Amino acid sequence: MADADGFPHRVPPPVTIGVPHPIALAASPPARPRRFPTPFDRRAVHPLAHRAAAALMDTLGSPEAQGWRLHEPGNGKMFGVLIVASPDGALGYLRAFSGMLQGQWELPGWAPPTFDCAQRDVVWGPGEVEMLDFAAQRAALLATAPTDGDTARRARITAAVAALDARRTARSRILLAQIQESYRFVNARGVVRTLRELFAPAAPPAGAGDCAAPKLLAQAYRLGLTPVALAEFWWGAPSVTGDKREGVFYAACRGKCLPILTHMLDGLPADPPPVFGAAAIDPAEPRVVYEDEQLLVVNKPSGLLTVPGRSASLQDCVVSRLRERYPHATGPLVVHRLDMDTSGLLLVAKSLEVAKTLQRLFALREIEKQYVAVLDGLVANDGGHIMLALRPDIDDRPRNIHDPVHGKPAHTEWQVLARDPGGHGGRTRVRFTPHTGRSHQLRVHAAHPAGLNAPIVGDRLYGRTPPDDDERLLLHAERLAFVHPVTARPVEVQAPAPF
Repeated sequence: MADADGFPHRVPPPVTIGVPHPIALAASPPARPRRFPTPFDRRAVHPLAHRAAAALMDTLGSPEAQGWRLHEPGNGKMFGVLIVASPDGALGYLRAFSGMLQGQWELPGWAPPTFDCAQRDVVWGPGEVEMLDFAAQRAALLATAPTDGDTARRARITAAVAALDARRTARSRILLAQIQESYRFVNARGVVRTLRELFAPAAPPAGAGDCAAPKLLAQAYRLGLTPVALAEFWWGAPSVTGDKREGVFYAACRGKCLPILTHMLDGLPADPPPVFGAAAIDPAEPRVVYEDEQLLVVNKPSGLLTVPGRSASLQDCVVSRLRERYPHATGPLVVHRLDMDTSGLLLVAKSLEVAKTLQRLFALREIEKQYVAVLDGLVANDGGHIMLALRPDIDDRPRNIHDPVHGKPAHTEWQVLARDPGGHGGRTRVRFTPHTGRSHQLRVHAAHPAGLNAPIVGDRLYGRTPPDDDERLLLHAERLAFVHPVTARPVEVQAPAPF
């Protein structure tokens, strides 16, 4: 069965693992991109890759995929498709899953892993036996621990367990390094690098090399095919952290994939990863909305960084601009931050002493902040509180994720201001009052299924769809209220949202 363009809805029967083949897209597919679209920008999914992904989604939603139990909690995963061109110019696509599927690294019709399976088996089999032996020795030691008051013997056993754990950790690191050496990545120039070489001098993060994108590129080069365009999406139950949803396209993770894909795309005409925060902003920004001898409040536009970024192209920011305007000011100037994509009120101190006092007020939660946002979806209730602990996603910065174990407490109060049922799923205008100041707190609390389950419109990191080039994040810091650190008078500043 095919659509009007002849694009197949179903994938042909599986083929032998060693001989996977691209699948014809259509007699007249959309034009090929001149350069390989960067996999690190959700907005860069080419129509060809989008069509291939739609076909794979049909397969994943079909009865033949029910046995994979992807919709059971914890079983959802990332999938990917790669448009490829054969030497004669014919187009098709390859498909891959991240990690393992059904407990298997290799399945017929899917791109195989990027490691040498035989070499991994030589290390992994005996290594598992060693780890089980360590666990048995540990259990045996703990079983001999005295239940009476023999503290000396208990201390000896505790020391023996600690020594055993140290040996296990050291051995585990050696085994892991050996397994990582079995991962090899070739690029368009034919240059091969191992996983550890690509991340040196640091150790590769857990799971690096097992994502769908490296598998797909490796398979394309192995088959003598030219990569044309890539897309990765989530399918199945939401991720454990709640930040990934079925059918949504995501950019490749920078923590695990940036060094690998940068190498693998070398020699292929490809677009570079996007640099957010380098766009030209009116020199008159940020506008001052309140000022006295000790401090001021500015209205930051969306797209302007609060503080400088790491690269030379990200030095233009609120702080650098205010340094030029107030050359005699001391201290850090800004005493809190707004995301680059967020607009609104920022509190600025003209001296180090005032900055310290204001930072202390923030720490004591004695400065009131309110935001207004437009959410992608209709929120059922009229208000409430969201308590979801957050931490940085170390594999995909600057994203943050919910982690009830290792995350820091985050508390947001919210209130519905208006609902608009029109459009795709409707929109909800809300007021946010954050009682903590975690990075991306409002964005994650809005998008997370255990929060409002309605991401902020225009959110390039947590939204259901990537924003258009001219679409901004509809989140604005509209109100600041505090007691002046010098005059002790109450100060309230407001700036209506520009949307």
